[in-house]
Amino acid sequence: MSLSRLAPLGSRSQVAAIVSRFFQSLKRRRLLVIFLSALVTFILFGRLFPVSKSVAQSSSPRNAIIFVADGLRPSSVNATDTPALYGVGQQGVSFPNSHALFPTFTTANGAVIATGHYLGDNGDFSNTIYAGFPVPNAGNSVTPFLENDAVLADMNDHFSGNYLNEESLLAAARAAGFSTAAVGKVGPALIQDVTQGNRSNGVVPPPTTIVIDDSTGKTGGVPLNSDITTYLTAAILPTTAPDRSNGAPSTSQQSNGFSGSNTTPGTTAANLTQQQYFVDSLTKAILPLFQSRNKPFVAVYWSRDPDGTQHNQGDSLNSLTPGINGPTSKAAVKNADNNLNQILTTLKNLGLDTTTDVFVTADHGFNTISKQSATSYAASLTYPSVNQGFLPVGFLAIDIAKGLGLPLYDPDQKNQLVTPGSGTIPRPASGDGLIGNDPNNPDVVIAANGGSDLIYLPNASNRQALAPRIVNLLLQQDYVSGLFVDGALGSIPGTLPLSTINLQGSSLTPTPAITVNFRTFHIGCDNPLACSVEVADTGLQQGQGMHGTFSRADTFNYMAAVGPDFKQGFVDQAPVSNVDVPLTIAKILGLNPPPDKQGTLVGRAISEALAGGPNTVASTSTTLSSFPAANGLRTILKYQTVGSAKYFDVAGFPGRSTGL
Repeated sequence: MSLSRLAPLGSRSQVAAIVSRFFQSLKRRRLLVIFLSALVTFILFGRLFPVSKSVAQSSSPRNAIIFVADGLRPSSVNATDTPALYGVGQQGVSFPNSHALFPTFTTANGAVIATGHYLGDNGDFSNTIYAGFPVPNAGNSVTPFLENDAVLADMNDHFSGNYLNEESLLAAARAAGFSTAAVGKVGPALIQDVTQGNRSNGVVPPPTTIVIDDSTGKTGGVPLNSDITTYLTAAILPTTAPDRSNGAPSTSQQSNGFSGSNTTPGTTAANLTQQQYFVDSLTKAILPLFQSRNKPFVAVYWSRDPDGTQHNQGDSLNSLTPGINGPTSKAAVKNADNNLNQILTTLKNLGLDTTTDVFVTADHGFNTISKQSATSYAASLTYPSVNQGFLPVGFLAIDIAKGLGLPLYDPDQKNQLVTPGSGTIPRPASGDGLIGNDPNNPDVVIAANGGSDLIYLPNASNRQALAPRIVNLLLQQDYVSGLFVDGALGSIPGTLPLSTINLQGSSLTPTPAITVNFRTFHIGCDNPLACSVEVADTGLQQGQGMHGTFSRADTFNYMAAVGPDFKQGFVDQAPVSNVDVPLTIAKILGLNPPPDKQGTLVGRAISEALAGGPNTVASTSTTLSSFPAANGLRTILKYQTVGSAKYFDVAGFPGRSTGL
C-alpha cells in the first residue's frame, strides 16, 4: 500500500505516523506472545525441575561430576606430583579446613557423599556393620562387609528397599530428568544411587543410573542397559570390568590386589589397569552418551587409588618407615591424578567444561599401621602368619571375650568357635566376633573395621549391665583412644555420647552401643599428619596402610572444586566436610535438597565457595570432655560448627590421637 492511497485520511506525515504506530503495535503484540510463551514454558519447567537462584542466573543448564580420590591426604597434593588435583584448588576453590566423617571409612563417607546426611541418619556406620540378620550374599554373616553390590541389595531387601533411609543426590537428579552415572570402586559407587541395584524376583533389572564398578559383567554385579553397552562397544571397551591384578598373577607384587603376608611384602604397583578401564568408560562412553541426550547430567567417579595401593603397599614390611609415604603409594596418588586429568581434558574437548562443575574430595585420610600393644591379652598369644608379640586381626573381640569370660564365635566362618592362639580357628578371620554362650543370640557383637571398631549389645536383657563392664575393660588397653556410647546406656565415665558426633539419629540399621577409637601417634616429621601411625584391627601388616580413626590424620581429607559456578582462585577457610558435597551440588543444579524421610542430621550448601556467595561464613570451635574414668582417662572431642552443621576435627584420650 502506497502512502498516496492514504492521502484522504490526512497529510502524508500524518499517514506515516499512523503506519508507524500500526507496525509498532504489531511488534509489541509479537513480543507479548513471545513473553507469554516463555512464561508458560518457565512455569511448567519449574514445576518439574525446581531451579535455584544461582541456576536461574545461568545461561545454560549445569552438569556436575563428583571425583572421589579414595584415601587422598592433602599432604600428597602438590604442583609437581599431582598437577590436576592441585590445579583444581588453584583455579577454583581450595578447602584447607576440610573433613571426613568418623568413623573414617569408605562406605560410611560414601553414604554421606550420596545423601548429605550424617551417619546417625543413613546408618552406614562403617565398612563392616552389624546388620541384625544373616546376610545371604555375605555367607549368612550378621556382620557384612558392604563393599559388595549383592550385599547392598540384601541390605535394601531387608530394610524397606533402601537401607540408607534417605534419598541420594543421584536419585533426586535421576527423578528430575538428569542423566546419572556412578563409576569406580565397588560398594561406594552403587551407594550413590543404591536402589538401582535392587532385585526383582532375584534379578537386578538394568538400572536408569549407569553403574560401572569391579562387578560389572560379573555375578552379583549391576547390569548395563543397552544404550551404554552400545557406547562401550563403539569405544572398543569391554562390558566386563577387569580386576586389580594388572594382568599379573594374583600372588605377584605387580598385582595391585596382592597384600603379601607377615614375611612377604605386598604390592609395588598402583591400580593401573582397572582404573584405566573405569576412566575410559566415563570419558569415552558415558560422557559422549550423555552429550548426545542433550540434557544435564550428574556423575560420580570413585577412584580406588590411592586407598587400595596404600593399604597393600609392600614398601615398608613390618616397619613404620617409610610406611605409606613410599614410592608405591606415590604412584597410586599419581594414578588418581591421571584419572582426573583425563576427565577434565575430555570435558574441555567435548565443550562441556563451561557447563560442568567438578567437586574433588577424598572419603578419608590415611595412617601407617602399628600392630603393637603392651596390654593386650590377644597379643600375648601365638598365631599362624602373625609376628610374635603383634596384635592379630580380631584382637578386640579376643580381649573382650577374655575379659567377660565368655566364648567367642566367628560370624564370617559360620559361627564356629574361636580358640584364641590355637585350634582350627585361632582368631576371627576378618576380626568380627560374636560373644556369648549362644552365637545365634549373642550378648556382644564386634564389627571390626581397622582404625576403629563397632560394638553392639543386641540382648536387651543385659546390655545395660554389660556396657560399663566393657568400657572398663577397654579403658585398661593401651590401644584405645576415646569411647563413644549410646546415650540410652547412661553416662559412663571416660566416654562421650554417640549423639555428640551425630552417630545417633533415624537410621534403620542397628546403632552401635559403643564405638571404639584406636590409638594414633606420629613418628616425627615436619607435618605430623603426614607421618601418623595407628593401631588397626586388620589382617594387613605393620607398615602397610589403614584409616578409620578419629585422629586428624584420618579426618583431614583433600577437597577442592572448580567450574562455572565456583569462585576462581578462592581459599575457603571455613570448615567443610563430605556431608556438604551433595547439598552444594544440589544447589548448583537447581535441585531442592532431597526430602528427608526421617533424619534431620544434615550438612549445608557451601555458599561461600559459589560465585556471588559471601566471602566468609561464621563458625565456632568447641571442645568437649567427658567425666574422667577411675584411671583418669577421659574422651576429648574437638569440633567446629557453621549453623547446625558440625565438623569433627579429632577425638580421643590425651596423648593418644594425632592432632589432639
